[in-house]
Formats: sequence, C-alpha cells, structure tokens
Amino acid sequence: MQHKVTKAVFPVAGLGTRFLPATKSIPKEILTLVDRPLIQYAIDEAREAGITEFIFVTSRGKSALEDYFDRAPELEASLKAKNKTELLDIYDKTCMDSGAIAYVRQNQALGLGHAVWCARHLIGDEPFAVLLPDDVIAAEKPCLAQMIDAYADTGGNMVAAMEVPEAATSSYGILDVTASINPKLKVNGMVEKPEKGTAPSNLAAIGRYILSPQILKNLDGQQTGAGGEIQLTDAIAKEIETSDNVYGYRFQGQRFDCGTKAGFLQATVSFGLARADLRDELEDYIYDMMAMRQAAE
Repeated sequence: MQHKVTKAVFPVAGLGTRFLPATKSIPKEILTLVDRPLIQYAIDEAREAGITEFIFVTSRGKSALEDYFDRAPELEASLKAKNKTELLDIYDKTCMDSGAIAYVRQNQALGLGHAVWCARHLIGDEPFAVLLPDDVIAAEKPCLAQMIDAYADTGGNMVAAMEVPEAATSSYGILDVTASINPKLKVNGMVEKPEKGTAPSNLAAIGRYILSPQILKNLDGQQTGAGGEIQLTDAIAKEIETSDNVYGYRFQGQRFDCGTKAGFLQATVSFGLARADLRDELEDYIYDMMAMRQAAE
C-alpha cells in the first residue's frame, strides 16, 4: 500500500544574488509577484495538492520568510475593527497553523540535493514532495495536484517535466525517456546540465518532485556532481539504476522561471493579465507601449 504524500520540502536557503540589491535585506522568496510573494504561490499549490506538513530548508537572513507565515495581531485587529472582511480572508491564507511549518538550516551552500538531505529527520520513512519556489506554474489544476494523481498509479519517484529549446538543455537536468504521448513517461536516465550536443532529449526536469525516502539514503554519501554540488538529480538517477521506478510527468500549465529577472517580469505580466481587476488597465498600457515602440521605429 502506498503512503499518501502529505509532506513537502521547500528549499529556500539561496541568497538570491540575481536580484540584488533587493535581496540584500529581504529573502528572494518574499519578492512580490503581483500581490503575493513567490513563496505563497508554492504554499498554495502544495495545500491544494493535499500537503499538510511544510518543511522549509533555510539559511541565515531568512527571518522575514519565517515571520511572513506567522500571525500579525496588530494588523489582524485593525482589519477586524474596520470590518475589512475581504482583506481578512486574504490575510488568513497567509497564516499557517502552529506546528504546520518546520524549519531546518542548510549552513553550507552545497546544492539542491544537500538541501533536501538536510530535511531527512523530518521526512522520515515517507514519500514527500519538493517544490522550488522559483518555478511558478500557472495551471487550471495545480501542477503538484496533477502529479499526485499520476503518482497514485505509478508510485516510485516522479519529476515534473517540460520541453525546452535544444540550446537550453545545458541549463537543466535532462530526462532520457521512452517516447510516449502519455503525460506519464518512464525515465531511463537523467543527466544534470549536459554538455551542448550531448543531451538525451529536450525534456527538462523542473522544480516539482515526488520522491521516495530511498532518495535520502542515496544522498547520504554526500557525493558531489555537476558544479561541485550535491545534486538531487544524481540521487534520482541512482534509483533508475537500482529500482527502475522513476517517472517524468508532462504537466498541463505554463512554467515561469522567477529565479531570473526576465522570467519574473514575464510572470508579472501574465499573472496581471489573468486578473479581472487588473486586466483592462494593464492591457491598455501594453498596447500604448507597443504603439509608441512601433512609431519610434
């Protein structure tokens, strides 16, 4: 019998140097996409997928991230006194129950595999999800919920996958898969950031995983891989060799790489246009900007 996936790991220890100077004083995960921090999108997605235990792998300087999910009594009292019920509903969604979030420190920047390994005592002997907040996915049904439904049929380990341009394969973990039109794909191998021209496909692993506890044991060796870091991809690849139980999942939705400035801006425009209260004004602005650009040319 398969265990239900109720735990999720959120690796949030990075310094966010691509977004300096903003990230000099605030964690990157608190940067606001329209009117919600990046981390809120990841938490909301996990909640909708049935996750009830949230494990943050943090580092020094992340206290604002921890405070964000706590209650703010003065703000709450002010909203109640002014009968701002709509804002109270929004506020309530940012608060987590006592004990729902656990925090562990990653005191050395040794890679994603090491970050996940740091949470091993809280995960125990259960399957778990991993969500990278940099990857924001717009989907009618949340990406992780899609994966958990598929995982009910496959078990093992599952990696969210999407096609990327061939020129970009050296920036991703790339899957070697058996060709299929099915969204669930048997993975024959994984390569982290392959040299240009050597990628086994153009199907990239992105920041959503459902993993077996064996992955943590694979990470115990602390072996470094690409970039001199402990790679999660390598621990998953070992499962392919020993247990042949790794699957890719082509999710329905659009992924935005909010770990880059361009991706963050693209997400801001896309999410803004999806909002009924912002769409008309934003569309008018974009049309005016394009008209001015064309006139200048």
